[in-house]
This record gives sequence, structure tokens and C-alpha cells, in this order.
Amino acid sequence: MPTYHARVFVTLKPSILDPQGRTVERALSHLDHANVAGVRVGKYIELTLSGEREAVEAQLADITGNVLSNPIMEDARWELSEVESVGA
Repeated sequence: MPTYHARVFVTLKPSILDPQGRTVERALSHLDHANVAGVRVGKYIELTLSGEREAVEAQLADITGNVLSNPIMEDARWELSEVESVGA
């Protein structure tokens, strides 16, 4: 059964204020990085799943949209790559 490595990226929608991103931006400015703007902070999650690719993709879409993110406030995307078997 194939094994897959998933990377999930969750960010606040552009219309949602990001106080954490704003705090990081202010801190960077105070550290002489005044040319940095538009800082947004998000989440990065890694998962390992096994099964047939089509089923894994459907499962990952469900997990991403219903568990790892709030679709009202956040955008989420994922990347999936097959893990090569060792000794196969």
C-alpha cells in the first residue's frame, strides 16, 4: 500500500485581520527591518497517510477543510507526495 507525505498550509483570508502578523511586522521594524510589510502568520502541518492516492486525496481534502482549518476565516492548501519505499 503506497504511503504519502502531506504538507498542509493554512493562512488567514486576506480580509481577516492578523494581529500576530502585525506584531511580527512591528518587531521586525524595531529590529531595523523597516522594509518588511504585509506579514501574515499561518499554520504548517505535516501528515503521513497510506492508501490509494485517490482515497488519500479525498481524505486529505476532508481533513484540511474540516479539521485543520476554519473555512470561514482561513484559506488552506495541501501538497501530497508519495514516499518511496526503502528496500523495494
